[in-house]
Amino acid sequence: MAILDILTAPNPHLHRKARPVEKVDTGTQKLMDDLLETLYAHGAIGLASVQVGMLQRVIVIDLGERHTCSIKPLFMANPEITYASQALQMTTEACLSVPNFTGNITRPLEVQVSYLDENNVQKTLTAEGLLADCIQHEIDHLNGVLYIQHLSSLRRNLILSKLTKTKRNRR
Repeated sequence: MAILDILTAPNPHLHRKARPVEKVDTGTQKLMDDLLETLYAHGAIGLASVQVGMLQRVIVIDLGERHTCSIKPLFMANPEITYASQALQMTTEACLSVPNFTGNITRPLEVQVSYLDENNVQKTLTAEGLLADCIQHEIDHLNGVLYIQHLSSLRRNLILSKLTKTKRNRR
């Protein structure tokens, strides 16, 4: 397993759409393991392959003690939301690809997601609360969408401006 480098905004690669995985094979399993190790190394709860420069539809999630989901960690290839509740929740989101910033985002409270697990078995999971939010956030990444795109253009542009300045100062 390896700890992978995280791409940060405004990197244009983060806005590319990931391609479906034909099947979860040993290469996909290694990617899942590397994503999980990277997630743990950064103290995060979710990570999408796009965030490490891989355009495969793969995400990993581990909420740890924050959620009672019986599947820990969650490995998902080709996750697809098949149901989203009309009831909404507002949560404060953060992201490794948008370091040092948070934003209040409104998303469906409950979702059902279909996916291939780490053994290439088709599964369906119903999630609510934090897990539902995390799944939606990571699937957004696979579609080239950062959570800041759900914010007002003023807030989004402010964040991007500060991230660009920080990157420039590191050079």
